[in-house]
Amino acid sequence: MSPREKKLLIFFGGTGFIVANFLAFEFYQNKRLEVEQQLVQARQQLETAEIFRASSEQVTDQMDWLAARESEPIANQDAQTQLQQLCEKEATSAGLTIKNQKALPSDTADGLHFHRAKIQITVNGKEDALYRWFDRLNMPEQLRSATVIRLSPNSQDDTQIDCTATVEQWFVPLPPA
Repeated sequence: MSPREKKLLIFFGGTGFIVANFLAFEFYQNKRLEVEQQLVQARQQLETAEIFRASSEQVTDQMDWLAARESEPIANQDAQTQLQQLCEKEATSAGLTIKNQKALPSDTADGLHFHRAKIQITVNGKEDALYRWFDRLNMPEQLRSATVIRLSPNSQDDTQIDCTATVEQWFVPLPPA
């Protein structure tokens, strides 16, 4: 091999070595960035887990409270009918006049343990009768609450109040057949 060929071989070998080192460095940089991203994600997951662990005692208490008050599974229509009958019965016993009532669409999203039956009812009566009625309807132990209440004075009788309320009942749905 001539000296010129040896110099050319050394030049190509050196250039190949530099190119190989450059490619290896790029590969190393990409891997390093990927590992750093994984590290950041792992730290975020750790922080989230620590927050959940710190609040687990409170959540456990709430879950125990719900489990103690959980009713038997019931069909959506039955829950809505029972809620409507209860609202009517309590309104009548409180001395209120029922003007209008309608069943609202239930919250029955898939994946939720509890669903909510909803009734919108419009009643008329004296203020103290309304308070007694709401006292009987709002029962957290039975997972029932009046979530929307709209009061307005009666246009014909100043001693009467018109009230439109949305009453919701949480219930456990029947398992899919």
